[in-house]
Order: sequence, then C-alpha cells, then structure tokens
Amino acid sequence: MRLSEILESWRRIIELARRPDPEEYRLFLRIIFLGFFLVGLIGFTIGMISYLILTYLGGGGA
Repeated sequence: MRLSEILESWRRIIELARRPDPEEYRLFLRIIFLGFFLVGLIGFTIGMISYLILTYLGGGGA
C-alpha cells in the first residue's frame, strides 16, 4: 500500500468520525467508573479473603 493510499484511507476515517455528544460522554464515564469500582472490589475481596485465610492458619497478618 502506497503512502497516498494510506493518507486517503485516514482522510476517509476522519471524515466519518464525529465527537461524542454530552450524553455519550456521561455514558462512557459511568462505564469507566463502574469498571474501576468492580476491579477495586475484586481486589479488596481477594485481599480480605487471603488475609482471613492466613490469619486463620496462623501464617501472619497484622
């Protein structure tokens, strides 16, 4: 593929692209924050379970 063909395909993509409206931005933010929350909750749960198991087995803990 030649450079001119690549630039032409990029130009077509830019012409089709549009900025998201405010409602789409809010939806994106909700999805992102929900993902952050779920990942944090999973990490916290795993940490708490491992702490409880290690404490029960006498293997350490604070």
